[in-house]
Amino acid sequence: MNEKIITQKKMPLLDAIEKYNKKKPAYFCTPGHRYEKGVNLRFRKLVGDAVFSFDLTETPYTDDLHNAMGAIWEAEELARKSFGADDTHFLINGTTCGNQAMILSAAFEGEKIAIPRNAHKSVLMGLILSGAEPIYLMPEISQDTGLLGGITTESVEEMFAENPDCKGVLVVSPTYYGICSDLSSIAAICHKRDAVLLVDEAHGAHCYFSDLLPKGALEQGADMCAQSIHKVAGALTQSSMLHVKSKLIDQQRVDANLHLVQSTSPSYLLMASLDAARYDLENKGKALISKAVELAEYVRAALKPIRGIRCIGREIVGTAGINDLDITRLTISAFELGLSGYCLKDILFEEYNCDVELADDKNILAIITFANTKEDMDQLLNALSCIAAMHQDGEPVIRHEIFPASPEQVLSPRKAYFSRKEDVEWKDAVGRIAGELIAPYPPGIPVIYPGERMSQEIWDFIEEYRIHKRHFHGPADSKLRYFKVIKDESDD
Repeated sequence: MNEKIITQKKMPLLDAIEKYNKKKPAYFCTPGHRYEKGVNLRFRKLVGDAVFSFDLTETPYTDDLHNAMGAIWEAEELARKSFGADDTHFLINGTTCGNQAMILSAAFEGEKIAIPRNAHKSVLMGLILSGAEPIYLMPEISQDTGLLGGITTESVEEMFAENPDCKGVLVVSPTYYGICSDLSSIAAICHKRDAVLLVDEAHGAHCYFSDLLPKGALEQGADMCAQSIHKVAGALTQSSMLHVKSKLIDQQRVDANLHLVQSTSPSYLLMASLDAARYDLENKGKALISKAVELAEYVRAALKPIRGIRCIGREIVGTAGINDLDITRLTISAFELGLSGYCLKDILFEEYNCDVELADDKNILAIITFANTKEDMDQLLNALSCIAAMHQDGEPVIRHEIFPASPEQVLSPRKAYFSRKEDVEWKDAVGRIAGELIAPYPPGIPVIYPGERMSQEIWDFIEEYRIHKRHFHGPADSKLRYFKVIKDESDD
């Protein structure tokens, strides 16, 4: 490609789709809706007709994601340069498939890979697909906030001392709550052993474009990272990227694994949104992220004098393995006023028309981006001020839900997945080997994986969620009256 064509002032995929739509040939390809003509009338009325002209397939102008040589290649190349990677891949199955591809590329069946207990459930899918043997790392726990902190270098060193044949370490950084581990030190530990550092950076793509935020994973020595561009920038939901920056990674293997986990009918609407989001981050990212930081700090400062309301800030850095914090994440609690995070989230939505990302038993999480406005911030502040004034006589909530210790691993996730299973009543699950995962959602962090023995501690932790009718991912029975366990073959 001519270097003059590859300029950060272009959006090559968006340009290619626009060019095709101007030509507007007689269309005999998928998808079947033929622009807006085959779309439900109510749907068209609600969203407008133009969007359907971007839902195309591989054409002479629009390139092929699985063999990119034209517009998609150019768009990925621009993203590669923006993030400082050796190779960049657009993902249209979300960071879920990026996590799967990273694990498939790092460890073959039977090889070991270190996984944090706060990993997203998509990591389990990668373990099932690859057959890799997980070695679980437990993040530190912040007793003050109730949050899971970072993965410490000491725990990584200890893991390698016990498992010198481990092929790599996966770290979630930043976490949902913006908490970052010391990736630079962990990368150095891995690379001394020719092991790779993989980072689930779903919540951190914006970090590469502002000095006000933690450094990005690639900047700290990560070999691969997967990012949800839709979570922090202007891409559409399900739009992510996978970056490689390493001599330890076989790029052909990465390509093959992406063929395995990505759709053969990729959405051009999603890919075009990645191209456009990269353009904004590259050309306006510093100013946009400065706005997000300013809005978040405005709320944080305004909440300080409100009795009973707490918003976590940089004071937690240096504790519980926390190396840095994304300050655009507002972790807010009102437990001193007698309100759990779940209760506070419900009140904010039902009474004040504010919808926050998630709640745990103690906190709520509000994600601030450059697309928010000061009016949004004032609405949230007004709501929290009113709630605090109405609950000054509340009794502090006593936390019960401390993340449980890792259970005994009896089978690998892959072996458990392909083992025969049976249903038992939930009350009888203690002591049995799990046949399915349980992940309170959000944030989707499994507390028990298939192949692990259900401990009383974990059963009690999950029971609290079940009693209060919280949402789970994983169990076939969503109400958790029954639980799938590995069938005891000795009973046959």
